[in-house]
Amino acid sequence: MCGIVGYAGHREAREVLLEGLRRLEYRGYDSAGLATVQDARLHSLRRVGKLSELIRAATETHLPGKYGIGHTRWATHGLPTEENAHPHTDCGGKIALVHNGIIENYRELKEGLLEAGHAFRSQTDTEVLVHLIEEHYGGDLLEAVKRALKKVRGAFAIAVLHVDHPREIVAARLGSPLVVGKGEGENFLASDAPALLPYTRTMYFMEDGEVVRLRPDSVELFDREGKPKAVPFHEVPWDPLTAEKGGYRHFMEKEIHEQPRAVGDTLLVGEGVPWEGDLSEEFLRELREVVLIACGTSYHAALVAEYLWEPLLGVPVRAAIASEFRYKSPAVGPGTLVVGVSQSGETIDTLVAVRQAKALGAKVLALSNIVGSAIPREAHAAFYTRAGLEIGVAATKTFTAQLIALAVLGMHLACLRGRIPEEEFAERLDVLRRAPDLVAKSLALEGDIEALAERYYKKANALYLARGVLYPLALEGALKLKEISYIHAEGYPAGEMKHGPIALIDETMPVVFLISGAELWEKSLSNMEEVRARRGILIVFSDRESPDLKALADHLFLLPQAPRELVPLVFAAPLQLLAYHIARLRGTDVDQPRNLAKTVTVE
Repeated sequence: MCGIVGYAGHREAREVLLEGLRRLEYRGYDSAGLATVQDARLHSLRRVGKLSELIRAATETHLPGKYGIGHTRWATHGLPTEENAHPHTDCGGKIALVHNGIIENYRELKEGLLEAGHAFRSQTDTEVLVHLIEEHYGGDLLEAVKRALKKVRGAFAIAVLHVDHPREIVAARLGSPLVVGKGEGENFLASDAPALLPYTRTMYFMEDGEVVRLRPDSVELFDREGKPKAVPFHEVPWDPLTAEKGGYRHFMEKEIHEQPRAVGDTLLVGEGVPWEGDLSEEFLRELREVVLIACGTSYHAALVAEYLWEPLLGVPVRAAIASEFRYKSPAVGPGTLVVGVSQSGETIDTLVAVRQAKALGAKVLALSNIVGSAIPREAHAAFYTRAGLEIGVAATKTFTAQLIALAVLGMHLACLRGRIPEEEFAERLDVLRRAPDLVAKSLALEGDIEALAERYYKKANALYLARGVLYPLALEGALKLKEISYIHAEGYPAGEMKHGPIALIDETMPVVFLISGAELWEKSLSNMEEVRARRGILIVFSDRESPDLKALADHLFLLPQAPRELVPLVFAAPLQLLAYHIARLRGTDVDQPRNLAKTVTVE
């Protein structure tokens, strides 16, 4: 989940690398570092803490050179210390390397390298790589990297430079993302496209097993067998300004308010068949089950689809957590449609689970926000949401874009399976077009939600309850609060409250209850009565007004009414706003919460 940048060109590399790292800091912020080369001499600088520490040090240190590499770290092996920060260097001080991923066999590799006389200075798995390349170096850096990587097991994206190879960077990927950017007399490298947007929109998303050699005037690409191949560059649609806050206090706040647009743009994709690739009508008519695989917030979106799709498609539908799915010997195969949901398209657990399902004979459809990312490339077909660039680590607009995409996708599948006549399909799609306006109306509650946050932001615990299709929203609301405010919060099915969580409820416990007129209304009211009987603080979000509800709630927020397919969308934004304002009042780092990273590319 670390961030990598590389530059070879005519500018001062330090400035390009620091700007790239600034745009990648959401990938990790335990430590950061740079390495540049000038006059056959390596210049390196590393600092613990956020990128601001490195930037401060870089203003006081001369780091000359027109090419170099940079890194922002999310710690896996070894504490966040300066000696564990990247770039790492070899024994001779000639090679520098940055790495994202995990080297699974680093212990055995390290033992062999120690026996060969190499001296290690860190506790990281990464340092093994730079010594391994040193061991295989015979005058050709590209060949040394290729030979070294043949001995490595794990997931990685690396960038390497050598003082004896002027203005040359060698990079490779396996399981972790890496993007090449093409400019005029300069070329770039990064973990994610946002780092390159100030300089170019001509990019290539590397595939697994590929190695690339960057020079200012050339990009050479090699496949996993080491054979040269053409670089299929394409233009990415994002503008650099989309990565700026636009007057908002945080990227998360900006992205919450961008949701009506993100939902509307994604709906436009669903006007025709929304996926690209090979999913035959014959397969969809005869499919026996659907499994949605995802992690974190994407799993909550998948769980909403489970509730919506099963009655719609007439086959078993289940959402599975990717990191668990992989290890339970899943019984999927021909006749199974697997939907891999990942905003980045690079989530390692989802990627490996998709590969496993594909190997077992299942058809795979990817749902991602990033064109050209790994999971869509592995899948038989891909549906791309149109949320745009999301910088805040906690997912907001990508979540609601997934919700509307899954609603559209479910209807298309039902129509192709003959479960919905074409006339009804058109009517249902027309109903979905109300989504942007409904989300905008729910955002209008922000002032009242901010006032609620001011009242309860010092609480240490919270319970989120809901039933039916809103249960995944209870999970998501609790997750958002945990992620950015560091308050302990749990989401639970309201009907299960009496089987344990009710023991937590007293007059100090805020209970956020989600209730919809479209979903188990009377049962939910009964559950609220149980909370009231234990004197819990009832904070209620509802799309239906009633005297019973007013009598039960300590705080009541009325949301716009929506058809069942859109109910989760209506409830999502207010829960995000509640978490956001509580975190803001608690003074946490909203955009870069501790211990988290935007794209999880390690197991």
